Amino acid sequence: MTASCGDERLAARLRALLGPGIAAAAVVGPGGVTTASLGTGLEADFEIGSISKGLSGLLYAEAIARGEIDAATTLGELLPLGAAPVGRVTLRSLTAHRSGLPSLPASARPLRRSIALWRNGTNPYGESLDQLLDQAREVRPGKPRPRYSNLGFELLGHSLAAAADTGYAALLQDRIATPLGLDCYAPATPADLRPGALTGTSRRGRPRQAWTGEAVAPAGGIRASITAMARLTQALLDGTAPGIRALDPLEPFGTGARIGAAWITVRVKGRTVTWHNGATGGFRSWLGLDRESGTGAVILSATSAPVDRHGFALLTRA
Repeated sequence: MTASCGDERLAARLRALLGPGIAAAAVVGPGGVTTASLGTGLEADFEIGSISKGLSGLLYAEAIARGEIDAATTLGELLPLGAAPVGRVTLRSLTAHRSGLPSLPASARPLRRSIALWRNGTNPYGESLDQLLDQAREVRPGKPRPRYSNLGFELLGHSLAAAADTGYAALLQDRIATPLGLDCYAPATPADLRPGALTGTSRRGRPRQAWTGEAVAPAGGIRASITAMARLTQALLDGTAPGIRALDPLEPFGTGARIGAAWITVRVKGRTVTWHNGATGGFRSWLGLDRESGTGAVILSATSAPVDRHGFALLTRA
């Protein structure tokens, strides 16, 4: 049996949901916070994947509250994009995946990168900000319809950092991690990984390279422990998180769903759930909130098997 830390009942529930492996979970409610982990300690850090977009959404709403930007601010006003068409894209459209940008630019050769990931576990990202901007200058946005875009959130996060005259990793630290006491961070290179950084695996147990990179940080490059994610969830529920208005749904996003600044809202078993998930080469993550009842749940897993349905199950039975 996989060794566990934290609350034994939650650990048993997590084991029943996911089976053996390295994972962690948190349940937050009016009665307090409960955390548990399997196969690792509570302070080990996982890749949270696209939940990073949710944090970038918070930073967007916080930048608006500070008067640094507004919904009509464009990428070209903040980033050195010259006369490139992408410079006309508004930040608001990026937060709702309505910018017309592709998931990744064609010049990044996404198919080749995906093949290298699944064959060899290679990190498909790793670009610097300058390399990202070079790729972005070659992109022509399409129609502004709902279309999930990693590129869009990469550019959003770095534009928010430029508006604050800093880098994205520092912005994350100054406006979210430090105020909320979170041990989350965005490693630009493998050398930036902390001692508690886990190595993710495929479903068959093959190790995957860490997804590090300056460019990818705002879209999928943040790492955090279950303790940090529990604190974040608590701050989202009690309204003390910076940029809390990012959670408010503003646009339709697929069948029965609405989206705010990255955060998606749906109805599940009679509950209104605000959530985001994440997926990298060797990790999966899920964070969901029932804001009406003041409950939330998080699952982090160091394998590539999906956890979304388990996250919804953990939340709706909390």
